[in-house]
Amino acid sequence: MLSQWDSFLKNLGEWQGSFTRLSPQGELIEDTPTVVTLEGRENNQAVHQVVRYLPPDKPSRDVVVDYSKTSLNRSILFFEDGAFAQGSMQFAPYSNFGGEFGLIKSDRRLRMVILYNGSSQLERVVLIREKLPSSNTPERSALTVNSLLGEWQGNGVTIYPDFRTPDIFNSHLKITQPSNNYLDQSLSFGTRTITSQARIDGSRLLFEDSPLKIQILLLPDGASCNCPLEAKLGHKFVLEIGWLLAPNKRKRIMRNYDEKGTWTSCTLVTETKLN
Repeated sequence: MLSQWDSFLKNLGEWQGSFTRLSPQGELIEDTPTVVTLEGRENNQAVHQVVRYLPPDKPSRDVVVDYSKTSLNRSILFFEDGAFAQGSMQFAPYSNFGGEFGLIKSDRRLRMVILYNGSSQLERVVLIREKLPSSNTPERSALTVNSLLGEWQGNGVTIYPDFRTPDIFNSHLKITQPSNNYLDQSLSFGTRTITSQARIDGSRLLFEDSPLKIQILLLPDGASCNCPLEAKLGHKFVLEIGWLLAPNKRKRIMRNYDEKGTWTSCTLVTETKLN
């Protein structure tokens, strides 16, 4: 199994793209072109990162961060393909809270930031679509309800902040649309099966019968954002992003929180559509 550092190195390169700021309802607020450079130094024992913001009507701005093999932040976990999730280690009322997620497919990268305000309400989502300079891979179409319908067989891995042995599991997800306005979902893994229903509101799926009101945003480039509209203590919850890589292939990555608001683990699921 690759080390956390070697998994991080899968992100090296010059990633050209944009930071697209969205409202909690998925409406476009602002789009800023960016170039994110991750350069290995000292024989890849260190990484120099420069995030260059290139707004069309303002001077460019650089944010520089340096990483070393011995000082990766405890709040981040990497998977062997370079996917990662980082963010708050503890949710608490009256404090800002959120996470950043990244998925990589060869010469393209999809990242997303999910942020909550001091009132524990979802405040913004930032969709970050990036590619290497040599990439000829086109951006995916916006995610739709129709592209999600069907049965999905998944292979998942859950990793933990204390680096205990990862959990490996299989999953089965069935998504149907019994009417124009609703979507039914059945997720099975291990001995558990979870069923839920979402109301379809344009490019939003609203799970309104759960203890926490959950929303899935269907976004450009085959992306999705799955999170509570309001975070609360006393309920387990996840922050999750998904990426439809092909009509029959999807990846999802999530940060898992327990009833006390403590970050417990990260999970990466790769799903293949069966029909």
